[in-house]
Amino acid sequence: MPTQAKVQSVAALKERLGTAKTAVLTEYRGLTVRQLSDLRKQLKAAAAEYKVVKNRLARLAVKGSPLHPLAPHLTGPTGLVLTRHDPVAVAKALQVFVRTNPALFIKVGFVEGKVVQPPELKALADLPSKEMLRAQLIGALEGPMSQLVSLLIAPQRELVQVLEARSKGATGPQHHDP
Repeated sequence: MPTQAKVQSVAALKERLGTAKTAVLTEYRGLTVRQLSDLRKQLKAAAAEYKVVKNRLARLAVKGSPLHPLAPHLTGPTGLVLTRHDPVAVAKALQVFVRTNPALFIKVGFVEGKVVQPPELKALADLPSKEMLRAQLIGALEGPMSQLVSLLIAPQRELVQVLEARSKGATGPQHHDP
């Protein structure tokens, strides 16, 4: 018979999982408390949370949810990364942490309804951020637009130059050939 605390723990985890856009399962064996604290800080900066979970309770929480494909990977000491925001930022934060703390093992991820393996998460981390992509898009759109404006203005500018030249020629000294 499950205790009330376990029932509440499963319900709370199920609620968090229900709103998550991205989830990543990690194995934290070999990390110190300080390293786990650093990981939590880095993930918090990426609008994510890191929670150590009991596998049996986590399997109950994912049962019947879109995250159900993660159930087979809930083995060993498991840490769960959850976010409702940008999966690229989370993948980047995890990759940065793993570079300096190779003891953190990334088991599998769940991004936008799809199970992703660690190499795919690394590829996601290598993507430019949303802000960088927006800047690149604006730059790509801005260049052709400014060229178009220059092309549209060119005939008027040339006409003005011709008229100015003619007006200077008409008011300037007149040369007559004998």
